[in-house]
Amino acid sequence: MDNFVVSARKYRPASFDMVVGQKALTATLKNSIKNNHLAHAYLFCGPRGVGKTTCARIFAKTINCSALTPDYNACDKCDSCVSFNTSRSFNIHELDAASNNSVEDIRLLIDKVRIPPQMGKYSVYIIDEVHMLSAAAFNSFLKTLEEPPAHAIFILATTEKHKIIPTILSRCQIYDFVRIKIEDIVEQLQFVAKNENVTAEPEALGLIAQKADGAMRDALSIFDQLVNFSGGNITYQNTLANLNVLDYDFYFNLTDCFLNSDVKKALLIFNEILDKGFDGQHFISGLGSHFRDLLVCKDEATVQLLEVGASIKQKYLNQAAACEQTFLYQAMKIANECNINYKLSQNKRFHVELSLLKLSYIMEEKKKPDNIEVPVVPEKKTSEPTIIKPDDKQIIATENKQVEVNLGQDKASDNDSVIQRQVENVTPSISINQLIKNSEEEKKKEESLVANSIEKKLTLFDNEQLIDNLKSFSSQFEKTKPRLFNALTSCSPTLLDDFAVEVSFINDLQESIFNDVKFDFLEFLKENLHNNQISIVTKIESKLDDKQLVNRLYTDDDKFKFMCTQNPDLAVMKDVFKLDFC
Repeated sequence: MDNFVVSARKYRPASFDMVVGQKALTATLKNSIKNNHLAHAYLFCGPRGVGKTTCARIFAKTINCSALTPDYNACDKCDSCVSFNTSRSFNIHELDAASNNSVEDIRLLIDKVRIPPQMGKYSVYIIDEVHMLSAAAFNSFLKTLEEPPAHAIFILATTEKHKIIPTILSRCQIYDFVRIKIEDIVEQLQFVAKNENVTAEPEALGLIAQKADGAMRDALSIFDQLVNFSGGNITYQNTLANLNVLDYDFYFNLTDCFLNSDVKKALLIFNEILDKGFDGQHFISGLGSHFRDLLVCKDEATVQLLEVGASIKQKYLNQAAACEQTFLYQAMKIANECNINYKLSQNKRFHVELSLLKLSYIMEEKKKPDNIEVPVVPEKKTSEPTIIKPDDKQIIATENKQVEVNLGQDKASDNDSVIQRQVENVTPSISINQLIKNSEEEKKKEESLVANSIEKKLTLFDNEQLIDNLKSFSSQFEKTKPRLFNALTSCSPTLLDDFAVEVSFINDLQESIFNDVKFDFLEFLKENLHNNQISIVTKIESKLDDKQLVNRLYTDDDKFKFMCTQNPDLAVMKDVFKLDFC
């Protein structure tokens, strides 16, 4: 009985041309070999199963080949290539950093680097999962990685680039491997199926590619699993059953329910999904992805973002034509909110069913009229305005009052009776002159209030008031934040023009401590000095002048040192009795 070799190993690429989905990187590596521009250290980083270690082995094999092909691939015939293919090459050394991550392991590697290759030009050292090395191992590896012997080339591979220290990154040429596209995975799976005499439906291979999430190795492992399950005949239904993946038809049927506002059928479909053993969050996540796929099908420019088979793609196009964009926007929002809050919900089934109800009533809300007709109330007709002469009396109607104006006694027309009736119903009545006078007085009061407000915000103050406020502000930190208190008491504030306050410090540390409360101190000064135009600038002076020394707030330590200059015995007494400030 022959030994079975899994497809991931059997169909592992042996040359750059066989690598799937990394054309840009393989072209760069081939050109570096062609132009003889080889770096001493490379870093291959990217997701799992995309060909990092495979490309490292192909690169190591190719640079040691003594008879390269015209397209700069290894010949597979020379001694170096044959020894590599039979896994007995002494020029290529692989180290698994996940299990050899100590300083001693790196020291052994450094000792090997000194030995020149027995065959070929280069000794290539491939360190897989390099991010697992300890910090001490990284540091011990730095010097050798920066200046290795001429025959040594290092290729580091990792899935977590962010865990590698910057000093390692700066010494390597970095190659970022990308996730393999679904189309490329499907094409490779079709090639493998043909060689293995396996029949496979394109939709089934597409589902395998989606499940692999951009990793060719995972796709080949799933392919082997399905071959065993189906007996060499991979169908779409077999793939669904084996991978425990929700069928697209569930999502298509649910979307039809939402478009028709069919709540009952939507709940029954969800119940069927739960009976099949699928998790609610897995379902709602897939539903959100379904709405997203429908949205990208609304525009020809974004259809290429749809990663499904040809037959399923046509279903998406047909259903997308029946969906409005506003419906898809709201549906994606509801599905996303349900997915985010799923774990927080106590009743998870009810949480999902509530979202299904919201989705079912999106179109129902759109059917409601936008505007409700309101009966129009006819406006009351007003009497025609009366012409006013300077020497006449008239009732001037305002919004809530009517004003009485003197009219000549000789005008006793029909208008007078109307005016008289209006006067009888209006109280109180005032004169126009009085109204004008009152409005002018109110305007003057407002101007006076504004002037007083501005005057309060621009109150003058002197340097002594400034120092007093600094003392008050710093006192609140004396016990809670002694470092901040010392920084505040040792600074020197000075009042400049335009209400600018310059605060001088002896060193950068004091300034940085002060900057933490700079804006709080500024608000404190504005409020207590009644001036909103105050601004603060900081300054560092190694030696303060006499004027600044006068303004400085001295600490207890400063005062004690001054006293010691007057009486040196105080310092002796402090040391003898081991005294300290209270």
